[in-house]
Amino acid sequence: MNNLLDITAALDQPALLENLVEKLASRRYDIGYCKQAVPKNWEAVEVASAEVYTSGTLSFPIEADESSINIPFITSMLFTCIKGRDDRYRVLWSSSLS
Repeated sequence: MNNLLDITAALDQPALLENLVEKLASRRYDIGYCKQAVPKNWEAVEVASAEVYTSGTLSFPIEADESSINIPFITSMLFTCIKGRDDRYRVLWSSSLS
């Protein structure tokens, strides 16, 4: 038995979400943690995180016909960026907090 479920999430304002995450990843300052002395083969990093609320619609297809169930959502996402000594900030992970 093959039980595949195709779930689609469409964001209401994807450009706004992208803009907020890009601002987090391109911030121009750091506190200096990435320059701290650490044991050999380790690297000190700066960490920056942002909680961003986003909304959209989840779609679940119905096999019996060609329609789908659409469920609106609002969720909080956490985006975390890191920066090494000679690096720029880069997105390390993101996750939904709901």
